[in-house]
Amino acid sequence: MSTEMRSSGVATLDTSSEQYPNLRVSAHPLVVHKISHLSDKSTDTGHFRELVRELTHLLLYEATGDLPLRSREYQTPLEPRQGYELAARIALIPILRAGLGMVDGARDLLPSATVYHLGIYRDEETHNPVSYYHRLPERLPVDTTILLDPMLATAGSASAAVDVLKEHGATNIRFVGLIAAPEGVQLMLREHPDVPLHVALLDRQLDEAKYIRPGLGDAGDRLFGTS
Repeated sequence: MSTEMRSSGVATLDTSSEQYPNLRVSAHPLVVHKISHLSDKSTDTGHFRELVRELTHLLLYEATGDLPLRSREYQTPLEPRQGYELAARIALIPILRAGLGMVDGARDLLPSATVYHLGIYRDEETHNPVSYYHRLPERLPVDTTILLDPMLATAGSASAAVDVLKEHGATNIRFVGLIAAPEGVQLMLREHPDVPLHVALLDRQLDEAKYIRPGLGDAGDRLFGTS
């Protein structure tokens, strides 16, 4: 995809450069189409939820391209054959509350995945992450952990979530979101370079209030119809 199409007032950085080796911005035409409609302020709550679900499908498909497989034998309606199945135990970890909007889409693709929840919010004055809820087991009984959050702004919440997951034994962690800011990508690269970030769009910057610009507003409010 041309740089012009991906950077017209939005993603002005070269996301394929060595500057962001942790970042994977999808170039799929369906993702580019849907993230544009998602960002549009005229998109109502119902359509916004549908788009989040569809984008989660597409981004998770790309984020799980290297999951291990094991062989299995099964019977077709006509004869036996050799096939494959996933060999990884997977956990889905939405960051409350906005991450909840991505869970259904993720479970569409990974119905046997275990879902845990992390409650982390950004203090409006300090912009620092505040952890208020989780019920993780002492050791996560999984091989791959997928962290879900629509927005990667300062990445304070995402970094704090990864800290918690690593404390509970997670070693193969992937972040799946919708829109990221360069500042958040840089923080994750500095604090958790082992965690790949799969997103639909790298936006221009954070503003003084630490909102992503141009962004899409507050993802949680738009998902749940609140303000």
